[in-house]
Amino acid sequence: MSQRLLKRIHALRDLEALARQKLPRPLFSYIRNGADDETSLQMNRSAFSDYVLLPRMLEGVADRQQGIELFGEQYSSPFGISPVGLGAMYAYRGDLALMQSAQAANIPAVLSGASLIPMEEVAKAAPRTWFQAYLPGDAGRVVELVNRIRNAGFKTLVVTVDLPVMVNPENYIRNGFSSPLRPSLRLAWDGISRPAWLFGTFARTLLQHGMPHFENWRAERGAPILSASVQRDFVARDHLNWQHLRQIRDLWKGNLVIKGLLRWQDAVIARDAGVDGIIVSNHGGRQADCAVSPLHVLREICQAVPGMVVMMDGGMRRGSDILKARALGARCVFAGRPFNYAAAVAGAAGVRHAIQILHDEVHRNMALLGINALDELDASFVRHVNSFRAAD
Repeated sequence: MSQRLLKRIHALRDLEALARQKLPRPLFSYIRNGADDETSLQMNRSAFSDYVLLPRMLEGVADRQQGIELFGEQYSSPFGISPVGLGAMYAYRGDLALMQSAQAANIPAVLSGASLIPMEEVAKAAPRTWFQAYLPGDAGRVVELVNRIRNAGFKTLVVTVDLPVMVNPENYIRNGFSSPLRPSLRLAWDGISRPAWLFGTFARTLLQHGMPHFENWRAERGAPILSASVQRDFVARDHLNWQHLRQIRDLWKGNLVIKGLLRWQDAVIARDAGVDGIIVSNHGGRQADCAVSPLHVLREICQAVPGMVVMMDGGMRRGSDILKARALGARCVFAGRPFNYAAAVAGAAGVRHAIQILHDEVHRNMALLGINALDELDASFVRHVNSFRAAD
């Protein structure tokens, strides 16, 4: 069945409609929705249309290679999988499906702190996985969580800093999503009306592994995914500040990446605090609505911290998007929604298919741009559309 389905998927945009059919409405909402009026969500995608490509010709492009290096590790493509919570609710053992597929394809992938399979199990199955943490602004609890991440075997820690408080829940409420999910007739109907998901993902998980929990939110096991009364721990995240980040730098001897910066001034502070890399991000349009698209500030951030590993996420759906971001300075471009849609649609096979689509698009577009290596890209290959209007 999955092979027939995969033959209908020719681009990442094909995955969303199929995932909508497969998933209960609350879970699809969690992946799909942005904050408030979803202005940032829409701008993340439209930002790539603000830049056009300037190909060069007759360069001889038979020797194309799209490999990259990050933190001393070689990867096969310049894109990766962003952290998205609840992966094991979209597909059976979904967190593993995502991380193991990424490792098999030799691309970077980040396990979400809101994932449902213990980090130790994921690190054992996919040892090159990066881990994303939402850290509380409490020194003692920071130490406990960082120690657990280190003991699990992760080498790269991604600290997400752009959600000091819970986002506006109105779009989730409209679609019946809460965290944890609250039992209700509406939720029951959403599950029953999606039998493939109900039996293939949720019931199978319950029978073989028990009720999923937020296993990696803190050092201790977190709340169950389904509960009428239990609350997730969001305490003290609004206390998190640069001093806590310096504390983490002292504790963490591996690669330290900060995710969620949009101002070049913050990038400079992060560099001076000893951070190894930055992911320019507005949380996929899920934090402050109308926050600037990462692509629009990417170049100025790269110029502010030359030599630093600067990456980005938000809105990427095509190989040409990746090449635009690379030309503006990004070492790697991450995406979350399409890979989670892929997991929902066809499990690990869906994720592998999505990765292959992007790989092929990058390979093809490198030829059409006239390059054999990604290091040949620079700002001369892209132009903001407003520059043409100004010239007129």
